[in-house]
Amino acid sequence: MDLREQSPERAAAAEPRLEHTVVDGVATVVISNPAKRNAMTADMWQALPVLLDGLAADPGVRVLVLTGAGDTFCAGADIASLRDPAGRPQALAVRAEEALAAFPRPTLAAVRGYCVGGGSQLAAACDLRFAEEGASFGVTPAKLGIVYPSSSTRRLVALVGPAAAKFLLFSGELIGTERALRTGLVDEVLPAGALAGRVAAFAGVLASRSQLTQAAAKEFADGREDRDAHWAEQARGSGDTAEGVAAFLERRTPRFTWTTTGSAGPAPTSG
Repeated sequence: MDLREQSPERAAAAEPRLEHTVVDGVATVVISNPAKRNAMTADMWQALPVLLDGLAADPGVRVLVLTGAGDTFCAGADIASLRDPAGRPQALAVRAEEALAAFPRPTLAAVRGYCVGGGSQLAAACDLRFAEEGASFGVTPAKLGIVYPSSSTRRLVALVGPAAAKFLLFSGELIGTERALRTGLVDEVLPAGALAGRVAAFAGVLASRSQLTQAAAKEFADGREDRDAHWAEQARGSGDTAEGVAAFLERRTPRFTWTTTGSAGPAPTSG
């Protein structure tokens, strides 16, 4: 169709952007740039930390799912933006990646199709990654003569180990879901058509669990070793432990109320 024949709504839908919804405690952020396989523009990199800050401040958000529009997760950074001599897109990408890694609730990347370059950066910054069979993963700076950021390199090494990280970084080659699962780059691989249902179900499970447990575990797993006293104090005042034990003994679903925003949030009913 000629662009002149498109409706304003259709034209707006084609604009590179980040979309988000919040349903039943699950925030879903969608990378949408269909003309370029959901490549991230500089504006999109810049918008992501702001969006994440807003979602983190919402006590009703208990889980965050990151995915791509259509049949692709994210094909990386918009190559045209890499001509910026000041290196602004890479700095913005690192800032976005760190904001995602620091999100205070569980994060899950739902991957279809290509997850390459900056897309792999974002997926690696999530706590968990579920992929549909046929997805392709690649860390491709060696194809462009780009120095991969040290923080991104360390995160990749922590995820897949030094040898697998070097394979990905040195070669820039794409790998499939079987190898990605074997190296630890993804946590689950789903048959075609099953990803959305599995992600929705598992996100519901995460939303039903104690945010206190999850927040402490996330810090400890990410290497914080100085927070035992803090989390012991949080546990004493939270009520979550008492609720969890009572629910177990009464054979009912617990209604945890502690949130990372510091106030009791809505307790989910699924679980």
